[in-house]
Amino acid sequence: MNLEQLRGFVEVARFGNFTRAAEELYLAQPSLSRQIAALEQDLGAELFHRARGGSTLTVAGESLLPLARRMLADAESVRRELAELAGLERGRVRLGATPTLCISLVAEVLSAFHAEHPAIELHLSEQGSLRLLDELGSGELDLALITTTDASSAQRFTVTPLLVEELVVVSSAAAPPLTTRDTVTLEEVARLPQITFGSSYDLRSATDAAFRASGLTPEVVLEGAEMDAVLRFVERGLGVAIVPAMVLIDRPGLRSVRLEGTTLDRTISVARPADVAPTAAVEVMRRTITTSATAFAARAGDTMRLAATSL
Repeated sequence: MNLEQLRGFVEVARFGNFTRAAEELYLAQPSLSRQIAALEQDLGAELFHRARGGSTLTVAGESLLPLARRMLADAESVRRELAELAGLERGRVRLGATPTLCISLVAEVLSAFHAEHPAIELHLSEQGSLRLLDELGSGELDLALITTTDASSAQRFTVTPLLVEELVVVSSAAAPPLTTRDTVTLEEVARLPQITFGSSYDLRSATDAAFRASGLTPEVVLEGAEMDAVLRFVERGLGVAIVPAMVLIDRPGLRSVRLEGTTLDRTISVARPADVAPTAAVEVMRRTITTSATAFAARAGDTMRLAATSL
């Protein structure tokens, strides 16, 4: 068994087709077929059901796939670490983050990191939290900033809480304030025209659950927008939105008010594979994230605080 065979196996599993996998690997299709056949012979089991319409994993193949992905990720981690130590390259960091964090905390993190370490190659994946955990588990990412965790994945990842922030109601700064009070009730918010996120957003799930728990049905004027679009629509006065307090930083076109009697918040955490030692570059990125999170908490005031376990 060798890494080339495992890489070929993973690509065939991904595409379900030997020809497409061979093209992805810049191999001739017969060469890839020989690699997989040799791997099957070494393991003493067939890995694919081969058919005219494509190739699907056998039970043995399904068992091997997560192990092969982890072995390839470990090999890549070793290669990058040794290359850094040898001075052949400065390193690479593959960071994942949710869309909300990409327009707020991540922008600060990457700016600070690149200023100090301009030769380190940066890759960013913008996905929902569960998709980011999948990418982290398959070796596609080194670190991920997430807002939810899957309890069944606890042993696979090291998850460190960074910040706890409130969800607040935002409206256009050009329009009259929603209330003269310091807070607004969820019942009052439900009667206002709202702009909501797509169903894949963790924020959408949290706000929908809060309205249901209170027996309320919000008035929705626009549904399914991405974070940046939601904020722009609110700035233009199209409606209000419930968003994390973090996105209000450096947004003078928005006005916010806290929710009364309802605790709507989220915990932002940094996750990494539990069984892969971070490279020097990844460890520097982790420290930069922690420093930036501390600065964000200081700027956001009462609506954001450091998580106890990150101190």
